Amino acid sequence: MIDNYLLEELVAFKKYGTLAATAEHLMVTQPTVTRGMQKLEDELGVQIFNRQPNRISLTKTGELAATEAQGVLKANQQFYDNIRNFDLGHRVIKVASAVPGPLILFDTMKDLAKNVKVDKTLFSTDNVTQSLIENNYSIIITNQEFQTPAVESLYIGTEKLSVNLDKFMALASLNSVTFKQLKGLSFIVLTDIGVWKDIIQQEIPDAKFLYQAQRAAFSEITQYSNFPYFTTNISKVDRSLIENDDRIKVPISDKDASMDLYVTYLKEKKSQLNPLIKEIHNTWNKLQ
Repeated sequence: MIDNYLLEELVAFKKYGTLAATAEHLMVTQPTVTRGMQKLEDELGVQIFNRQPNRISLTKTGELAATEAQGVLKANQQFYDNIRNFDLGHRVIKVASAVPGPLILFDTMKDLAKNVKVDKTLFSTDNVTQSLIENNYSIIITNQEFQTPAVESLYIGTEKLSVNLDKFMALASLNSVTFKQLKGLSFIVLTDIGVWKDIIQQEIPDAKFLYQAQRAAFSEITQYSNFPYFTTNISKVDRSLIENDDRIKVPISDKDASMDLYVTYLKEKKSQLNPLIKEIHNTWNKLQ
């Protein structure tokens, strides 16, 4: 069995081209790399280096060996990560979300078990199935339903978008508005709102969006300006929002202003996750 460090040296040599650069990258001495390369050749029983005065390079066999070594190292790392994540997944329940609303919801769940860890960074739905299978997460809140042999989704509720308008605007007197009726307005918007960002940009004609990355800055601007901003039915439990806002909240009636949300997980873990899934569902129902 060839040690990983020898494969790492070979891959690094292919990338950097000299023993000196390889040694510097790996933070070892050049003689250490030289001995390692000789040992690798001995263990493989083939010539993988062309040695000339003041120069060493890979043979064709060496090029192949370096490429294969890279694959082996990647597979070994994947093996390590999968086992660690599997073990961690049975002790710690890691939760992620593709949209920000559920993250606000988790902040209100005071009885959340100590082994539940919620990732505050929004998750891309491109990698849901793979991330669950690799045990990177136990549960991912998604805005699309997954049904595969390994993964399933359970509907938990619908997030509904509203716009908060200055009370003196004509639109503020309506029971609901459409995206088109918001044409040409300027909005103050939190940067990290996931798929909602694409929806408002695509659906509201000629609008301007003033994005704020920090919630504190967002709250201050909404307090001292009359810019419209967006909230959802989950926002009422968001402690960072100003309670005595002088704006009127008006629901947006378009189909795209409503987003079904799902708890997505590995089927084999359903019994383990059922208590948390039930708690998420009950907390959502309290919003209604």
